[in-house]
Amino acid sequence: MDGGFSFPLCGVGGQGIVLMSKVIGTACAATGSNAVTGEQHGLSQRSGSISIHFRIGPGVTSPLIPLATAEAIVSLEALECLRVIEYLKPGGTVFTSTLVMNPVTSTALRVRDAAARCWTFGDVQERLAGAGIGLKALDARVMARKMGFPVVENMVMLGALSTAAGFPLAPGAIEEAIAGLVPAGTAAINTSAFQAGRSAAEGIN
Repeated sequence: MDGGFSFPLCGVGGQGIVLMSKVIGTACAATGSNAVTGEQHGLSQRSGSISIHFRIGPGVTSPLIPLATAEAIVSLEALECLRVIEYLKPGGTVFTSTLVMNPVTSTALRVRDAAARCWTFGDVQERLAGAGIGLKALDARVMARKMGFPVVENMVMLGALSTAAGFPLAPGAIEEAIAGLVPAGTAAINTSAFQAGRSAAEGIN
């Protein structure tokens, strides 16, 4: 084992997963932390599945996380965390938004058959609980909307991730990276979203 901190970032196209990765990478570079990341798939397709592996630590060389070794998973869409759950190690934590975006195959089936059932967040909770997996769920999209800037749901979830046990970056380093990467005039709202995500996650037992 490399002794580092590993986690997949996942969600769907258009949610700002790549920006999250850039913020973390920039914070690592600024603090001298070795980091390796690898984009997996779906990055060119809006609403398509996205998964980015991120590994931080002095002994890390490969961008891909070995199965059952990740300390955490952070997901901006609840169903997507189930797609990468095999990477989470025993005792790891899933940080996810409660947002559920059923794939078009499911919604199309419901159009044809009113009795067909789409997934709910309760289904995701049940699956994770049945496997004994620790879960911290935030209504990130609603939190972002209440702040008047819906696109900062990614910063809300980044704030939640930053509370994970053993996460190697200080909040201040991430906030500096946010300020340097987000569009001009949005640093304050993005930083506030990050802080709100931290507070919300810290309040979940």
